[in-house]
This record gives sequence, structure tokens and C-alpha cells, in this order.
Amino acid sequence: MLCTIGDLVEDVVVWLNTELNFGSDTESVIRRTRGGSAANVSMFAALTGTPSRFIGQVGHDRLGSHLCEVLRDSGVDVHVIADGRTGSIVVLVQPNGQRSFLTDRGVASHLKHFDTTLMNNVSILHIPTYSLTDEPLASTCVQYVNVARATGTLISIDASSASVLKQYGTDRYRALIQSLSPEVFMCNEDEAAVLGLGPQKPMTGALLTVIKQGPLPVIAVQHDGTTTEVAVTPVANIVDTTGAGDAFAAGFLPHYVKTKEIKHAIAQGHAVASRVLQSPGATLNTSQQ
Repeated sequence: MLCTIGDLVEDVVVWLNTELNFGSDTESVIRRTRGGSAANVSMFAALTGTPSRFIGQVGHDRLGSHLCEVLRDSGVDVHVIADGRTGSIVVLVQPNGQRSFLTDRGVASHLKHFDTTLMNNVSILHIPTYSLTDEPLASTCVQYVNVARATGTLISIDASSASVLKQYGTDRYRALIQSLSPEVFMCNEDEAAVLGLGPQKPMTGALLTVIKQGPLPVIAVQHDGTTTEVAVTPVANIVDTTGAGDAFAAGFLPHYVKTKEIKHAIAQGHAVASRVLQSPGATLNTSQQ
């Protein structure tokens, strides 16, 4: 089972038909979907055949209840504390595909409830960096990481956001990752640049660093610097990149934990990510099974 800890929020995805007209009107297409990096990974995993669990906090409101229901309907084992106000994220998608995020996490970072039994039957613990920067959620995540390490569960961390890394402080962040010692550390090219990662330059403390570069080859760097580059199959008819990195994790991790075959796991990660790229928001293209 794959378990994630973190945000379950509403994504309000706005596709701008033209460049944003500040102070005036801009014609757009607007869609509301379930979002949150941790929730995305758990849902994509469940929808592609991997049992998954989500741990988090939502508001004691209709939105929080609805988002939990959507996750459960996708096959996710949902464990949340419901208190306060559920968060929302506005995703502005420019005509050229560039995305900007306006974030209101609500109570997502307020989780302090810890239940060691939720790690039963878990083989993968995946934590986005969004879950490691604000208290009390960050300390709660560390508790789950400690249980995972003691039980031999694969620990995976995603860098989440270049701006979040800069705000947190890169030296402080490197020390955090070294202390958590994940088996897998994932990032995109922007996050890798902030952290100084690349071929022969893995994340300190991680056994495997996976750098996603959009349409360019994925770079996998082992802790000793051994580097593997894996070309990805071009994706036609890209609709939106929201959630693609989370989908990659949902495809990569279950195969990696079983086989340790880096190239095959990357191919599986890309296969799931491609389905999200062809669907609006953090959703899967259901025409591909």
C-alpha cells in the first residue's frame, strides 16, 4: 500500500483565453477539481491499481466532506481530521501553458494527530515538501517517517515547489532531507536548479534522486553519483500540466518498490503522468487504461 500525508484542497483551475488583463476582464474557462499534492498521488495510485491511503486534515465544512468523498470514490482509504476551514488553490494557466498558483491551504498544515496503526500494511510512504515546511503538520510527518524507517517502509519525498524551497532556505532544507534519509527524492528541473542537483549530483541523504524535466529525459542519480538518463515518450494533445508530477510519483513508486528497476519504474511513472497531461486539472484521461 502507498500512503501519503498532506493537503486535500479544492483546485480552481482557470485557463486564460488571452493574456491576463490586469484591472479588467479576461475571458477564461474555469473548472473546480479536487487537489492537493498528497491527495493527488494517493488518488492516481488507487485509480491505476495500487492500494493507497491518505492522511490529512480538512475543514469541518461541506467542501471538506465533498473532497473526502471524491477520494473515497476513487478507491483511496481516507483518514482525516475535520476541523476548521478547507483550503483552496487557484491555478492560473496562461495561453502558453505556464501556471501560477494562488494558495490558501486552510487547515491542511494543522494536522497534529498521529496514529501509528495507519502505517500497517504500508510499503511506501510518500510526503510532498509542502507537508514538511509548516507546523504542526511537519512534525507529524516526521513521526510517520520514523515509523516507516523502523519498519523498512520505502520513504519518498517530493521537492514540491522551487519557491517553497527558496522560502524555506536551501541549506536548511538539505539538512532536513539528510535527517529524513528518504530512499527516493523527486524534483523537477526548476527545483533541481535551486538545490544544485543534476547528473552525478544527487540529493544528500537520498539513495535515489529522480529529476523530471518535462519532455526531456528523466535523470536518476544514485547516492554514489551513478547516473541514468531515461528518454520519455512524447505526449500528444497536452491539455494541462497540473498534477503531472504527482501522477509520475504514483506510477513510479509502486514499480520501484517491487523491482528496483529504475528505467522500468520511470517508464511507468511517465505512463501515468501522460494521462494527466491529456486531461484538465489533476485528473486522469479515462480513455487510456
